[in-house]
Amino acid sequence: MKKAEILCSAVLMTALAMTTLTGCGESSGSKTVSTDGSTSMEKVIGYLSEAYMEKNSDTKITYNPTGSGAGIQAVQERRCDIGLSSRNLKDYEKTGLNETVVAVDGIAVIVNPENPDSNLTMEQISQVYTGEVTNWQEVGGNDSPIVCIGRESASGTRDGFESITGTAEKCKYTQELTSAGDVVQTVSSNPNAIGYTSLASLSDKVKTISVEGVIPSEESILNGDYKIQRNFVLVTRKDTELSSQAEKFFDFCMSTDADEYIRKAGAIPVAK
Repeated sequence: MKKAEILCSAVLMTALAMTTLTGCGESSGSKTVSTDGSTSMEKVIGYLSEAYMEKNSDTKITYNPTGSGAGIQAVQERRCDIGLSSRNLKDYEKTGLNETVVAVDGIAVIVNPENPDSNLTMEQISQVYTGEVTNWQEVGGNDSPIVCIGRESASGTRDGFESITGTAEKCKYTQELTSAGDVVQTVSSNPNAIGYTSLASLSDKVKTISVEGVIPSEESILNGDYKIQRNFVLVTRKDTELSSQAEKFFDFCMSTDADEYIRKAGAIPVAK
């Protein structure tokens, strides 16, 4: 092969390689916005993405349900445009990252529909999850062992639940599951189970019990009567501007136009 042909071939291969490289943000000609993180935010990001793509058919929003901790890490490592966290950033995570609250969510305490219990105090919830109380009869239920279901250690839902109930690093779980849907399914299939999940992830397969006599709802969460609640957060980098497509989607999520979709997902929009 002649030198000129070799040089031309090398230039062409380099150009092709550059067009295939992708990362966190908008590559040449790309109209994909990548999100990564909280499984509790699946419905919220799903409704928002669908609504946005209907009005912007040239843009694709992707979602990777890895959990809050993994989503935060994905932003730090520039593997996505926007991270999704169902908790606020911890102090050591705030270096280099921005957190923007897009919605508020209640963490519902759930039991099997066959369970006669309909209310627990915060103290009773703490006692159940730390193993101080091990039988439903001790909290007004049937004479049956309590099966404690929770989330894995990187879950924002778990972090919120444990910090609010004062059970951090004290919980004795029967099972630690990787998604909100798994918690709901497991509790729905075990009459002795108790679990916690995002209000946005509830289904009629389980029974939501009141906490201190208060059922989680938009009204009880906004006025503070329901105590087990946390923020849904969009996470971005401080040192890197969002791509034009990602910024437009971010702005939509934070606009009043997004409120109806956040409510459809079972969460509560923040005041704009």
